[in-house]
Amino acid sequence: MTTTPIKFYQVGSFAVGNRLLSQDDRSIQSDPDRTNALTSGHRACQGCGEALGARYALDAAMRACNDQLIAVNATGCLEVFSTPYPESSWRIPWLHSLFGNAPAVATGVAAAMKAKGRTDVRVVGQGGDGATVDIGFGALSGMFERNDDVLYICYDNEAYMNTGIQRSGATPPAARTATTQAVGDAPGNVFGQGKNLPRIAMAHEIPYVATATVADLRDLEAKVTKAMSFRGARYIHVLVPCPLGWGSASCDTLKIARLATQSALFPVFEAEKGEVTSSTPIRKLVEVEEYLKLQVRYAHLFSPTRNDAVINQLQAIANKNIARYNLMPQNAEN
Repeated sequence: MTTTPIKFYQVGSFAVGNRLLSQDDRSIQSDPDRTNALTSGHRACQGCGEALGARYALDAAMRACNDQLIAVNATGCLEVFSTPYPESSWRIPWLHSLFGNAPAVATGVAAAMKAKGRTDVRVVGQGGDGATVDIGFGALSGMFERNDDVLYICYDNEAYMNTGIQRSGATPPAARTATTQAVGDAPGNVFGQGKNLPRIAMAHEIPYVATATVADLRDLEAKVTKAMSFRGARYIHVLVPCPLGWGSASCDTLKIARLATQSALFPVFEAEKGEVTSSTPIRKLVEVEEYLKLQVRYAHLFSPTRNDAVINQLQAIANKNIARYNLMPQNAEN
């Protein structure tokens, strides 16, 4: 699949399909013969961004390695809703590990394949932000330091959704969770805490790091495909809105993911060996409040009184991302 940008003119419509594109330019999800790694029957919530992200990513990975793939999955929403014992919605070789050791287990699988001489078999580790940013952080850093031949994908829904919507190290500032209530002088999650894991991954100077969202299928597929062309440790961080935890409408999952990028609160970029190599420019810049207003977890910023101080702090974070990742290059040229 080409990574050349393709302009679609039916913005805002419900049109689907690739009738105007050549076969080579069509998305992997448009192929009726795709793997369909995560098939029907799972128990994800309606509008679950993580279910979309996992299927998109693993279908792309399967195509990139000619279906010779083993996935290792940390405990979390993705594991729970896809494998209620004794059933499974996975149609690929898939292992469930503990909450904190998916990177280590994936490393072991890759080592076993290497010992058997099966260099054709590739390994993907995956988990949510809780398993990745918090509980499995040490194991993931070790995987990066050793440059193990594993692609690790984090599906970031910005809290521990499976256990009751508690704050994680990826929960954004001011967001309400069960452990960061919307009360007091500084309601919601505090500013200055948490981790920016894509940048931490870059600090390890591994071969490839990227961010993506479920709102841009072609970008996500292209980045997974590119990641599979590298050997060594690779990391992709995918924003996957959670209607339940974010208090958003199930039909707005893709819209919210798109607003996250167009407001610059979630920058989309690629990096190799610790250096940013490209970023996805903002197509139509929106104020951060357009993103915030669609989510109940930020409702306390607008009612009963509007909290402009906090909204402005969040806008400042977005503005910093625009400068850091050159998200509006057209402005830089003027």
